[in-house]
Amino acid sequence: MLDQSGNPYIAKSDKEIYLIPKMANRHGLIAGATGTGKTVSLQVMAETFSSMGVPVFVTDIKGDLSGISKAGSGNPRITERLTQLGIGEFPFHQFPVCFWDIFGEQGHPLRTTISEMGPLLLSRLLNLNDIQSSVLSLVFKIADSNGLLLLDMKDLRKMVEFVGENREKFISEFGNISPASIGAIQRGLVTLEEDGAEKFFGEPALNILDFIQTDNKGQGIINVLTADKLMMSPRTYSTFLLWLLSELFEELPEAGDLDKPKLVFFFDEAHLLFNEAPKVLIEKVEQVVRLVRSKGVGIYFVTQNPLDVPDSILGQLGNRIQHALRAFTPRDQKAVKAAAETFRSNPKLNVETEITQLGVGEALVSFLDEKGIPGIVERAKILPPQGQIGPITVEERSRLMKSSLVFGAYEKLIDRESAFEILQQKVASQKASEEAVIEQKRQEKAEKGTSGGSFDGSLMGELTKIAGKSVTRQLSNEVGRQLVRGIMGSLFGGSSGRGRSRKSGGMFGF
Repeated sequence: MLDQSGNPYIAKSDKEIYLIPKMANRHGLIAGATGTGKTVSLQVMAETFSSMGVPVFVTDIKGDLSGISKAGSGNPRITERLTQLGIGEFPFHQFPVCFWDIFGEQGHPLRTTISEMGPLLLSRLLNLNDIQSSVLSLVFKIADSNGLLLLDMKDLRKMVEFVGENREKFISEFGNISPASIGAIQRGLVTLEEDGAEKFFGEPALNILDFIQTDNKGQGIINVLTADKLMMSPRTYSTFLLWLLSELFEELPEAGDLDKPKLVFFFDEAHLLFNEAPKVLIEKVEQVVRLVRSKGVGIYFVTQNPLDVPDSILGQLGNRIQHALRAFTPRDQKAVKAAAETFRSNPKLNVETEITQLGVGEALVSFLDEKGIPGIVERAKILPPQGQIGPITVEERSRLMKSSLVFGAYEKLIDRESAFEILQQKVASQKASEEAVIEQKRQEKAEKGTSGGSFDGSLMGELTKIAGKSVTRQLSNEVGRQLVRGIMGSLFGGSSGRGRSRKSGGMFGF
């Protein structure tokens, strides 16, 4: 909410508490136990940024945030809160919203390509170990070196199959590519498809700049990702959001210190990002959080426990809203103490005690001041949202989607020629070529056999060469030796032997 002077008014203790716009991209944290008011605080913050003309991206895990698109109304609880805050008339109104949904059911489809996701994030998505991840990286490298586009899941499946079938041709250049690693990647892809994640890959891919728009009144568009279904696969959810952060970091130009952010990104259920994440991934997140500020992007993590966020990242979150924590277990007590120690102390408050005594909608609040110094922590009441609390109807959502600025841009799936189609064509061409060579050799052999001529040295050498190509790899075992004896016996014994030729002109012509 903006006050009459246009200042972003968030909460009130014995005084109004404001967020400094030019410090909003110094990132932030909204934390607290379930049912303490985190979602309402998130909605209030998103509405405030939109009112400032700052676009927002937020995930809607429970379906509640869709109500931000509709003006709120008074109810006994809101009326009581406004009375406590000393606010008379409260300006309820709606905010511009753009709905997104990976599954394309409750929002515009949101996709990326396999290549844009990259091997590091895909390895996390597929739950691969370090060795398997290195093999997946080689698959990407081989695809790049051969000009094969990896756009969707079938492209990656075909590419992995191709590398597995031709791994001996790559070992000398890239090192060992074990069948076990290939199998692990293929099993991971099957699991991913069963979770429905294949709908996330394809074209048209998201243009990240579509998140950074305002309406005709200058309000920032609030991009709401419907995530209730997506949350059924936590690893996909967290990897997807991390990809979005990476895209923002890579695509946006340097902006320096701005009067207000270009975009504010809320990462709800942030603990899912860091659960069992490998060190290299944590380092990447830390790098993005540290450097994306210079691109004009603010990141706000929303989670139950501050301990869910690694210290290296937690230390970069300057704006804090801490709702109540419960101290029922030793870990809870540790979290309370850790949260208390991260605030700039207030001589009037015992922060460690206050955290456990906060009511619903109350929080310990500390925002950065104009110089970037953390403000003294205050126990405050969060303002109520101006938009509706709770979801809108299916019909209202559908109407908003059809009037969206991006309606029609992502709805139709495009499937252009890429790795899958090219490799299929190569396989078909190779098979046809091999069959043609075999048939030609058979015809030549038949012609020689009916002419009654003898097997001269030249003919024997040619047939031996034909037979040798088929059995070279089997010479190391008894079956191979028996097969060779059988073929050679037919040559010297005068019966019609059948040599099988195989084209060896390289790997699909690459």
